[in-house]
Amino acid sequence: MSLKAAWRGVLLIAALSYCFTRFCGFKLLALLRGTEVSSRERAEWMQLCGRVVLAALGIRARIEGRVPSGPVLIVANHLSYLDIVIASAAVPSAFVAKSEIASWPGFGILARLGGTIFVNRVSRVSAWEVADRMGERMAEGVPVLFFPEGTSTDGSEVWRFHSTLFAPAVERGLAVVPAAIFYEAVSADLQERDLCWFGDDLFFPHLLRVLGVTGFTAVVRFGEPEVFPDRQSAAWRSHDAVARLRER
Repeated sequence: MSLKAAWRGVLLIAALSYCFTRFCGFKLLALLRGTEVSSRERAEWMQLCGRVVLAALGIRARIEGRVPSGPVLIVANHLSYLDIVIASAAVPSAFVAKSEIASWPGFGILARLGGTIFVNRVSRVSAWEVADRMGERMAEGVPVLFFPEGTSTDGSEVWRFHSTLFAPAVERGLAVVPAAIFYEAVSADLQERDLCWFGDDLFFPHLLRVLGVTGFTAVVRFGEPEVFPDRQSAAWRSHDAVARLRER
């Protein structure tokens, strides 16, 4: 492990500790008023955490396009576990993520406290239960963001979008907003693919690589919202919109 990676690891632990402390503050205020921490408060806390964690990792951030708000469904391409941190920093929202993330040290706790909705990717029953919870979040006025590819990729192309989780927006006549996530490297020796987490790559070795890089810029580019008549058209048209946004 390089000295840079070790130092950023210390900063990451400090950032996560700060986030957990801030959540305790939210929880205490909720207890004093006799309520639970709301979905909106969790989303805003996640945004704060996203920005703090990006700073600890030495990742710069840039937002392009109009940032969505209110009861909308945001759909994005998926490059790694960093996408939740990057998207959180860009827009306060509830996330849908694979169930395995819930058990990850640090990031998993962050996701659970932030109100992330976990889905079992091999269970259709789980998918429809998740769709109901997504609808509840949007009914509370909180944007919901998910990755319809169903897995992270190397960024060479946007994979086919699965249509099931478009249902909460389609059934309620709510807008779907496409979003493209980029990793802009700082040198010719470091490409976006080198920063992606995909295939059989293990979590901790990848995290160590990220901690050791000179730094890069994370870009979230939002497209125009659109209301769709059915899940299938929502999936393929949103896929094409995200693919276009990914074009440099």
